[in-house]
Amino acid sequence: MDTLCATHDLLVFSHLRWDLVFQRPQHLMSRFANHRRVFFIEEPVIENITEPYLSLKEEYPGLCVVVPHLPLKISNRERDEISRGLLDEMIQGENIKNFSIWYYTPMALNFSDHLVGQVTIYDCVDDLVNFSQTMAEKETALLRRADLVFTGGNSVYEEKKQKHKRVHSFPSAIDTTHFSKARSALTDPEDQENLPRPRIGFVGGIDGRMNFSLLGNIAALRPEWQFILLGQVAKTVQDILPKKENIHYLGMKRYADLPFYMSSWNCAMIPLAKHESIRFAYSTKISEYLAAGLPVVTTPIAETRMYHGKNLLAVADDAENFVKALDIVLTEKPSSQRLKSVDEFLKNSSWDHTWERMSLLEIDTLARKKGFSPLLAEGLQTSFNTARGAK
Repeated sequence: MDTLCATHDLLVFSHLRWDLVFQRPQHLMSRFANHRRVFFIEEPVIENITEPYLSLKEEYPGLCVVVPHLPLKISNRERDEISRGLLDEMIQGENIKNFSIWYYTPMALNFSDHLVGQVTIYDCVDDLVNFSQTMAEKETALLRRADLVFTGGNSVYEEKKQKHKRVHSFPSAIDTTHFSKARSALTDPEDQENLPRPRIGFVGGIDGRMNFSLLGNIAALRPEWQFILLGQVAKTVQDILPKKENIHYLGMKRYADLPFYMSSWNCAMIPLAKHESIRFAYSTKISEYLAAGLPVVTTPIAETRMYHGKNLLAVADDAENFVKALDIVLTEKPSSQRLKSVDEFLKNSSWDHTWERMSLLEIDTLARKKGFSPLLAEGLQTSFNTARGAK
């Protein structure tokens, strides 16, 4: 059993940049790094250089962010071949021998499909296959290789369980303690302290997933309300952003600062477009808003179903209904009973809880592959705790 639970490294292939937004990959991998080496491998950066190289940066003790830098004027096939070579050099240079592989993007198979991990995991946060036929084909290949499939919500789970025999639903958890700080009066950040109230806020990527027409219409219907958006604005949407005096794009903010912004908001919003690629998105963001003590109004997304019947959010699909829903929540008095309902709903949604359950499934899978099946849950838990203590 000691051999079974010996520390082995984790190679993570992600389409999300480590330093963009602190979300599911960052929460999980920072916890894994407390007990093993984690190499977080991002998609290549394409730039005007002649010689490709790999940059490695230690973000935390035990966690290294790896970024391939590739020349601009080469073909996609050449980029994959170069990335494969750089990856092999890193594995040799870092003395990586025993490892599991964790995929957030099937496209990483283009340069990693030659690797054989002790356990291969596909953490499917969103239904990425809707982005392109190529992505769908790569996911099919990844599902054939994966020992375990985790999903970012129940809707994705229902879709993926038809394609793999070991699929587990892990709706993205939240750091409740962190966001609940916003329930108290905190110092208002300088870039929003002079904005009038009421304030309706949003945190996340400001990109093609957002319904900008809806946002503009809502702002026009209520010019006295202030709409605050925190997050990086994608270059592709710069020309279609609604430009109104009561819409404020305050840019990217540190994860640690989010409760300070939310503390003086009156409500949170999620104005997403109707698009197949985001139908499973944003359950985490809803829970973060709720933990902060904020009422939530959102456009329809599949993951709102888990909140139905609990009176925790409002759903609206056009500007007039969105404004009506905001009118209602903005005039309601804060309720201690509502916060109790929120806390009850979120009590099993911690990242520690999610990470531990994922770890146990990895250990169980490794045990099965080594011929130790079946193992009792109690024995798994003891072994897991032993491995954690050893690190």
